[in-house]
Amino acid sequence: MTHTGYMLRALKLAKRGRTSPNPMVGAVIVKDDNIVGEGYHPKAGEPHAEVFALRDAGDRAKGATMYVTLEPCCHQGRTPPCTRAIIEAGIAEVYVAMVDPDPKVASKGIDELRSAGITVHVGLCEEKSRALNEAYIKHRTTGMPLVTLKSAMSLDGKIATRTGDSKWITNERSRKYAHTIRSGADAIIVGGNTARTDNPSLTARLGRKTYYPARVVITATGNLPADLKLFDQPGDSIVAAGPDADATSLRKLEEAGARIIRLETQKGRVSLAGLIRELGKMGYLSVLIEGGGETAASAIEERVVDKVLCFHAPIIIGGRDSVDSVGGIGAETISSAVELDHIRLRRFGDDIAVEGYIRK
Repeated sequence: MTHTGYMLRALKLAKRGRTSPNPMVGAVIVKDDNIVGEGYHPKAGEPHAEVFALRDAGDRAKGATMYVTLEPCCHQGRTPPCTRAIIEAGIAEVYVAMVDPDPKVASKGIDELRSAGITVHVGLCEEKSRALNEAYIKHRTTGMPLVTLKSAMSLDGKIATRTGDSKWITNERSRKYAHTIRSGADAIIVGGNTARTDNPSLTARLGRKTYYPARVVITATGNLPADLKLFDQPGDSIVAAGPDADATSLRKLEEAGARIIRLETQKGRVSLAGLIRELGKMGYLSVLIEGGGETAASAIEERVVDKVLCFHAPIIIGGRDSVDSVGGIGAETISSAVELDHIRLRRFGDDIAVEGYIRK
C-alpha cells in the first residue's frame, strides 16, 4: 500500500465512530510495509484513535510510522494527550491529514511531536479529512453547528397535498437514507405546525438500532400538545419559544420533559439564527432542519443553512392549495435566488436526491 492507501484506511476506520462533540478520527500504524496496529475514536470520553492503534501495535510501534486523520491532541481533556503516548511508544514518523482547528491544539500537537524528534508530514488526504469532520471544523472555528436543510418533495416542489397528506412522497429507500442522515445529526429541528400535524418521533431507525438526536420544536406561541411523540423519547427535547409564549403551555411542556429556550421573534416567527447560536453554545456540532415550507423559508432567509438535501419523487401533486417545499416571500429576481455548489446527485430507485452547499 502507498502512503495514501494507509491514510484512506485510517479515514475508513474513523467513520465507525459516533464521537460528537469530538471529531471522528482513525489511526493506522505501519512497520516494514505491514499494518501492525489500527484504531478509531468510538465516542466522546473514550480513548482516542491513536491510543487504540498503539495498544494494537504493542512493542511493534517502536520505529514505526503512524497515519492519523487529525492532528494528535496535546492537552489533558477527558483523556490524556495523544502526543505523549505517541512519543513514549517510540513512533518514528507521523502522517497527519489535517491540523486540528481547535485552539487548544491548532499545530501545538505537531510541534510537540517534532520537538521530540519525530518526523511529521501534514496534508495527506486533507480534503477527505475535512469533509469527514466538516461539522466539527465549523463549530470549532465559528462556535456554530453545521446546518443541513432536508426535504422530500414531488417533482413540482410540493411536500403535501391540499388536504395535508404527505405519506409517503418518497420511496422506502429514500426514507431509509434519510434515517442515516438523521443518525449523524446532533439535533433535528421542526416547526410547531409539523410537530402538531405529523407528530413525528424524530428518531433515526437503522435496522435494529435506533439513535436519538435532540428534538427541537420552534413555536412562537408555545401552543404544543404535551403528549407529542418527540417528548417521549430518550435524549433531549427542546422547545424554542417566543418571548410572548403562553407560560402555562410551556410549564406543561417542561413537565413532559422538554427544555425551554426563550428566543426573539422575527415577523412573528422564532428566530432560527438565534436558535442555531444557542445550539452551538450547547455543544451541538450538526443540526438537521426538517420543518415545513415556512421553517425552510425562515432558515434560508436568515442565512443559517450550510447544506441542502432534497429528495425528489417522480410524482406531480399540483394545486394552488398544496404545500410548497419552501414558503415565505421568495426571491425577487432569478439573480437573487439562492445558489448551490459542490452538487452531488444520488439515485434511490426512481427517487433522486440532490445535495449541495449554499454558495456564500
